[in-house]
Amino acid sequence: MSTLSMMPAELEAMAIAELAALPPQQLLQIETHLADLSAWTKKIQSRLHAALDQRYGEPARVALLDSGRDFGTTHLQDGTLHVKFELPKKVTWDQKQLAAIAQRIVASGDRLEDYIDLKYTVSESRFTNWPEGLREQFASARTVAAGKPTFALTLVEGDGA
Repeated sequence: MSTLSMMPAELEAMAIAELAALPPQQLLQIETHLADLSAWTKKIQSRLHAALDQRYGEPARVALLDSGRDFGTTHLQDGTLHVKFELPKKVTWDQKQLAAIAQRIVASGDRLEDYIDLKYTVSESRFTNWPEGLREQFASARTVAAGKPTFALTLVEGDGA
């Protein structure tokens, strides 16, 4: 990770208009360093999490099992350090099996919504490739909004600016 010519505290204190007025090379430098810093932070956080799991994971899982639970929250004490351990339950559903079950529910005359949460969606590529008549039927159910913009800065070699 290379060094930044402006300190993070200076950058934080600058107004957005001041940042926007910086020379292009300096904007590129800041963007590059922040990307490096973010990658470094994620790497170190991952290593620390692995170390915490190595140190506290097994006793915490045993404490959960001893309390009759496979998932949830337990607390450990390591000297003066209090460790809160959370092991969330992650549930996934087989989509093909759910679709078959949904068909049986509907065939039996029950309301599907009483058993399964539904969210309808249409891929944008499908929508744009449909014939005009079909698109018109769906148009009133469709809302288009702008997402968050992203910027990628690159240095143009030989620009001289």
